[in-house]
Amino acid sequence: MEEILKVKNLFVELEGEKIIEDLSFVVKKGEILTILGPNGSGKTVLLKTLLGLIPFKKGKIVWKDQIKIGYLPQGLTPVKIKSLPLSVKDFFQLKQKNEKEIERVLNLVEIRSQILEKRLGHLSSGQFQRVLVAWVLIDNPDVLIFDEPTTGIDVGGEQTIYSLLYRFWKEKQATVILVTHDLNIVYKYSSNVLCLHKGSLCCYGKPQQILTPQSLEKLYGTEIKFYKHIH
Repeated sequence: MEEILKVKNLFVELEGEKIIEDLSFVVKKGEILTILGPNGSGKTVLLKTLLGLIPFKKGKIVWKDQIKIGYLPQGLTPVKIKSLPLSVKDFFQLKQKNEKEIERVLNLVEIRSQILEKRLGHLSSGQFQRVLVAWVLIDNPDVLIFDEPTTGIDVGGEQTIYSLLYRFWKEKQATVILVTHDLNIVYKYSSNVLCLHKGSLCCYGKPQQILTPQSLEKLYGTEIKFYKHIH
């Protein structure tokens, strides 16, 4: 499998504080890599550094040439954009997409085209999150980067969002880099898991092999109860 991304001996500092320290890993084409770790472990900083949004002190980040990346950041909610007079259609037209393309991608995330005239701020959290996923997918990216894509939606909605992403990954043979706290999702979908603790690599490999009660306790500093997903 060809390498999509290679990270070697990465160090990131923000305002003099070490956030990522001596981190190395590889992401291959078609892989679903999940990044796990407690709050403050550097997960979001890592994603932003990979995207070139945050500078790094030393090390290497090498993406495959001409790779197209779709990124969904953490914490976007309809409440935050309620005051913007944008309909769903207006939102997609910011990307200069026509109605046929918009309807195609909304169909991918199982939303009916009648939603197009609705204001973004009037959507339910589940609808809004699907629209955001569609917004990322409409460009047909080679790599999808999602930072906790189900924040603020209920458990049923979470499962749906992840199943939609999995379907897109399978159909398009895309590569996915994902931050989530949901261990059930990690077991169900991930090819590999990268565990960060205080910016350093804690464990890395296939979830069924490395995510033991002992490694999770080391990662989170407390006992974690979990149920191993059986394929």
